Amino acid sequence: MDETDLLVGLLRHYSPTGQENQAVTYLVQKMDEAGFQSFVDATGNAVGILGDGPNEIVLLGHIDTVPGEIPVHIEGDLLYGRGAVDAKGPLACFTTAASRVGARPGWRIIVVGALAEESDSRGAKGVLNEYHPRFAIIGEPSGWDHITLGYKGSAWIRYRIEKPMYHTASGKQTACESAVQFWNSLVRKTNEWNESASRVFDQVTPSLQAMHSTRDGFAETAELEINVRLPPAISPENLKQEIEWLRGEGTIDFSDSIPAYRGEKNSALVRAFLQAIRAEEGTPAFSLKTGTADLNLVAPVWRCPCVAYGPGDSSLDHTPGEHISLTEYRQSIQVLTKVLDILTQISP
Repeated sequence: MDETDLLVGLLRHYSPTGQENQAVTYLVQKMDEAGFQSFVDATGNAVGILGDGPNEIVLLGHIDTVPGEIPVHIEGDLLYGRGAVDAKGPLACFTTAASRVGARPGWRIIVVGALAEESDSRGAKGVLNEYHPRFAIIGEPSGWDHITLGYKGSAWIRYRIEKPMYHTASGKQTACESAVQFWNSLVRKTNEWNESASRVFDQVTPSLQAMHSTRDGFAETAELEINVRLPPAISPENLKQEIEWLRGEGTIDFSDSIPAYRGEKNSALVRAFLQAIRAEEGTPAFSLKTGTADLNLVAPVWRCPCVAYGPGDSSLDHTPGEHISLTEYRQSIQVLTKVLDILTQISP
């Protein structure tokens, strides 16, 4: 399996969320050619399996991207294309490394190109009860010599308030003013929580994503859509309880919430990565990300050592100039190949 051809082919199959079918078909075909037992599962994910046995290693990447097609081309060491970093680069790394290790007695290495990570994560949800891994690695850009141990949680808040219309000279608070008051109160509350948190990963960070107001001659409504990034110390349920009193006459709807996740450093999986990165003359380091990933979803269910790993600079996620270093991509394949070799030699 040629690692560059695989990634270039994946990038040429443009696959924003909801339009992944052609990319899934392509990946299944390439895995089949490389000797995987490959198929499209009931959810629509691309799946490739090597080996058989009671022990599973799941390499869970995602094959969807955000919208915005970028012409696929190479400039020197840089490969441009939508998903080069987030996260077809990591997915191609998973596929190539697994193919190099091959089938190992007593182990199943399972590569998943999951759907819809950029929206409702239905791809990852579809495999939650399908596999029971001993180790799991989630495909997200970390840099070839970094290991991502955790991601912040996320909660979406929809605030809505409706009030009778008054004359502008009445001095009464409008629905829009009440909505602004709620936002300002939320910011003040999160600032209080963050006073003792020096790291961004440990802070509560709200962002106002959308606002809308309407009038019909009798009443006016104002709506806010807010995302709040959460540290491990505060769950979505904690947040809801803490801010319920801020709503005043309005209503708060919580949806699409997921808790933060932070894994342990002291595990066989992490030790394998440390050894593999050092073998490539790298200096391993750990990362904690302020976004969310399928790691948040699967790790609490699978209850096994779990990290995120993959080539690429995450600051290029979703950008119009998204690109990946081919040198780094190949280094990450070398690292992951060594990791899989180490893990599959562990006694059952």
